[in-house]
Amino acid sequence: MSTLVIRGGAIGDFVLTLPAIRLLRMAFPEAPVDILGCCPAIQLAEGRFYARATRSLDSASLSGLFAPRAQLSKALREYLAGFQIVINYIYDPCFSENLLRIGVQCLIQGSSKIDGDTHAAYQLARPLEKLSLFLQNPAAQIFLSNQDQQNALYVLKNMGCGAPFFVMHPGSGGADKNWPLACWKKLFLWVLQKFPCYNLVCVGGEADKLALKYFSLQICSPRLYYLDGLPLPTLAGVLSQACAFVGQDSGVSHIAAATGIHCLLLYGSTNPSVWAPANILVSIVSHTTSMQDLPFEVVQCTFQSLVQRIG
Repeated sequence: MSTLVIRGGAIGDFVLTLPAIRLLRMAFPEAPVDILGCCPAIQLAEGRFYARATRSLDSASLSGLFAPRAQLSKALREYLAGFQIVINYIYDPCFSENLLRIGVQCLIQGSSKIDGDTHAAYQLARPLEKLSLFLQNPAAQIFLSNQDQQNALYVLKNMGCGAPFFVMHPGSGGADKNWPLACWKKLFLWVLQKFPCYNLVCVGGEADKLALKYFSLQICSPRLYYLDGLPLPTLAGVLSQACAFVGQDSGVSHIAAATGIHCLLLYGSTNPSVWAPANILVSIVSHTTSMQDLPFEVVQCTFQSLVQRIG
């Protein structure tokens, strides 16, 4: 039963959908699954248990799916119509109509809109109930390849960072989700002083360049390293090697949790019972009004307890 999953959205949105795709793969292990999604998130799925192949929704060849009665190439029509089931999380009438028009026989329409108090992974798995599949485990998993792990070890060795180490990501998808940089700086300095046997890796992406520059100018330590702009599978490999991760409401935090490591995640007004990773090793510190009001001492105490549990 070949299946195509169409899922737009940012990295965190995609990772939250992985439990649903895992449910599908485990129910029909011999059936191929392809994914249409957004780069770079789909890199985490192709050839890594979830997807036989992936295509980017941003590619020019797929843009016509969003236009009314678009003229699509024969190759694309045959590709899409060749799946026995298409699960579509894009709510766009033109997109769905085009899928049906070109011959998709079984279109299961999902919704990317998350509401209420039920965890997002359960909500995103609801379309599979039409196949009599019901999600039991909302925790996402990332299945790294041997090459991903080797690439991660090469990156760590190349910059001179040995084990054991912690990873921290001071960025997110929005300024209102960020703990103040001054608080992060204080946390970095405290961790470097409190845990002298551990290195500390600060990771970031395109949106975090200013934050990483701030720390590099403010903190001088031979045990503090910076990683910027890694391919997501390599980043996941680095995260999987860490003893613990500290982050915020971000896609990187979802990746870290999905690798199975201990995580401390800081949340503000976003409801963590809906949006935070559901993995058992994730600890949440939240402040319902503003990240600006999240006390340093609470984060400090929670992280120290986490490290004690690790042993």
